[in-house]
Amino acid sequence: MNKLTGSTAGINTQELIIEGAGCASCVGKIEIALNTLDGVESAEMNFALRTVSVSGDVGADVLIKAIETIGYNARSTKDTSDDALLDEKEVADEKYYSGLMRQMWLALGLGIPLMIYSLLGGPMTVDTSLEQGVWLFIGILCAAIMYFAGKHFYIGAWKSFVNHTANMDTLIALGTGTAWIYSMVVVFFPMALPEMARHVYFEATAMIIGLINLGLALEVKARGRTSEAIKRLIGLQAKTARVVRDQKEIDIAIEQVLLNDIVRVRPGEKIPVDGVVTQGHTSIDESMLTGEPMPVEKGEHDEIVAGSLNKSGSILFKATRVGKDTALAQIINMVKRAQNSKPPIGRLADIISAYFVPVVMIISIVSALVWLNFGPAPALAYAVVSATTVLIIACPCALGLATPMSVMVGVGKAAEAGVLIRNGEALQTASKITAMILDKTGTITEGAPKVTDILIADKSYTEKYILTVAASIESGSEHPLAQAVVDSAIEQEIIPEEISDFQAIAGHGVEGQLNGHQLLFGNQKWMIKNNIHLSEFVVKAQQLADEAKTPMYLAIDNKLAAIIAVSDPIKTDSIDAIKRLQANGIRVVMLTGDNRATANAVAKKVGITEVFAEVLPEEKSNKVAELQAQGEIVGMTGDGINDAPALALANVGFAIGTGTDVAIESADITLMRGSLHGLADAIAVSKATLRNIKQNLFGAFIYNVAGVPFAAGLLYPIFGLMLNPVIAGAAMAFSSLTVVSNANRLRLFKPQEH
Repeated sequence: MNKLTGSTAGINTQELIIEGAGCASCVGKIEIALNTLDGVESAEMNFALRTVSVSGDVGADVLIKAIETIGYNARSTKDTSDDALLDEKEVADEKYYSGLMRQMWLALGLGIPLMIYSLLGGPMTVDTSLEQGVWLFIGILCAAIMYFAGKHFYIGAWKSFVNHTANMDTLIALGTGTAWIYSMVVVFFPMALPEMARHVYFEATAMIIGLINLGLALEVKARGRTSEAIKRLIGLQAKTARVVRDQKEIDIAIEQVLLNDIVRVRPGEKIPVDGVVTQGHTSIDESMLTGEPMPVEKGEHDEIVAGSLNKSGSILFKATRVGKDTALAQIINMVKRAQNSKPPIGRLADIISAYFVPVVMIISIVSALVWLNFGPAPALAYAVVSATTVLIIACPCALGLATPMSVMVGVGKAAEAGVLIRNGEALQTASKITAMILDKTGTITEGAPKVTDILIADKSYTEKYILTVAASIESGSEHPLAQAVVDSAIEQEIIPEEISDFQAIAGHGVEGQLNGHQLLFGNQKWMIKNNIHLSEFVVKAQQLADEAKTPMYLAIDNKLAAIIAVSDPIKTDSIDAIKRLQANGIRVVMLTGDNRATANAVAKKVGITEVFAEVLPEEKSNKVAELQAQGEIVGMTGDGINDAPALALANVGFAIGTGTDVAIESADITLMRGSLHGLADAIAVSKATLRNIKQNLFGAFIYNVAGVPFAAGLLYPIFGLMLNPVIAGAAMAFSSLTVVSNANRLRLFKPQEH
């Protein structure tokens, strides 16, 4: 897997919807079944969404067959739009919820009256023929409830048994089945049992099925809220577009817009696809994508992105990216991928879950044997209650939900703030960052420098000629400082001339020939390397650098001709954002290829004390490694292109972009708006999410681990108390709801900017 692109050449990713997965242990079985297939690179299941994301060159039919072989059902989401999938999921969830609620009421309809009867002191024993007949009738009713309200548990348990595995359904089926079978033995053969053992547990079977169905129903309801970030992003997509074809404007479905179509957008309408403005002027609200509250002015040749809102003018633009290629579509895909991925802490839960169910079954059997051999009369009744309660209370539903629920909400929350997190590992690691490296140009500064000074060294040249020569040689360079020189020349209506023998030397400057004159343009290193005499201009250049301006030397025919100074203004909120990072105990370091004086001047203004200046592109990753060698967990922030090696080496790479392809694909985390507050927001969301995951895992682990001994009868020798299987069923059901509710608390989280 290439960290810079997030994809592997020739390998596609597809998503499957899983049906029949009941608990965390199912996750491990499904992932193992898929990961062992030839051609599968990786398979990760999101238990909360009941989906699995598979990377590799394998057909969907092969994947589905592998899942069906181990007892689950699956279907592909291929050729289905995100919008349709979401609608389909909502309909399916609502149907599932309604079904669970019906099953719950059916089971509790028998269980609650029996429970009340028992609590009021009614005998739950079989001693007479009349009691035998009544309890036989109730046992038959209970069997009907097991079929109509709990059938899915028994089918799931049978499928697991056939495939030599065990899951939540296994525990529920064994627990309720044991209670029912024991009760029916009491009904049919009461005289074969000691008088104190003639107790029936039909209310336990009915109540457990009812309460677990209630827990699942509430979980489904709460789970739906975690998809709100995706819903909002999908809601940004326009349904139709007005395109100009054959000199006419026609409204067509968004899916029918083609590359290079001319599209009309009127005030108040959403931008349907990505494009470049060809006519008109307007202001665009991009806050839903970038988190930036102020509308952005757009005119001819400016890029606009799908999902943003046209505020004022009517414009025409040429479609440059359509369908799945738009920035919005990529953002939606990236958020979905991140929500499906697992942070390392989540894989721990999967591993434990894989062993947890078999271990619980063994504990249940051992517990029953201990009660049979050493328990008081009626030993058999106590053994049944103990075994049933252990099986029910240990169901690891909450364990499976603990991580994915928090990741889904956390990633969605970050997306709302214009922070795109690529995967669960980046989400977890961001919370541990101890050092943050910031690139200067375009990260701390605006990245749109301007020419501020032209100092003539050779009086035979005019300022206009110097700017003409500088603009001509820099017109072939993509460096931001070069663009500033070219832009300044164009503003003065100077047309750059053709350069021959052009060559760019990374970290130094450029050279070429213009009308027979040899030109050199770059930093002091470049001049010294070419033996250009600088004399007193070194001092003048230093003075400019002290003012946070970048001096660049221009030599013509091996003689210094002028110094051109360029300044890149610091972003208005960089100082506050850097203070936020430092207030969180993060060591902030500035990294730049610019000269040391300019770098120090900028660093001083924004409050950074550590500066790596005059660093060549290939040396940036060395600086990352240097900090890592000091034991730091390093975040690297850059533009995602020039800083690619450093971004790849850093523990977490942050790209500051505007949602274009390169920005999204270049780092672990992409900040959609240009503000460094996005960094602090990303780290704050990461910490809140990881804290939430730990709370969920702690609750789930403690609940299961602590609950099992009490269920086995630990309290009986001390207090004479046995944990009722019904209480275990209620506790197990509501533990899942607790985890889901705790994860949803993240939706209320708001990073503090000050």
